[in-house]
Amino acid sequence: MVKATFTGERRMKDLTINPEAIDPDDPDMLSDFVLAAVNDALEKVDKATEETMGKYTKGLPGMLLTRLR
Repeated sequence: MVKATFTGERRMKDLTINPEAIDPDDPDMLSDFVLAAVNDALEKVDKATEETMGKYTKGLPGMLLTRLR
């Protein structure tokens, strides 16, 4: 019903609301849809960032500890 699109920098670039999601008798429902869409999109950004950065930081903490000793 609601789709939020974010950049990798966590900035919203689009918000699409299906007209069927707009119920004048229940504005809280639309609010819930928007919150769910935004949270879902941010979670996807975080997951994609973690997957991308994971290949560059894999093993890094252990390697640092070894070098510090």
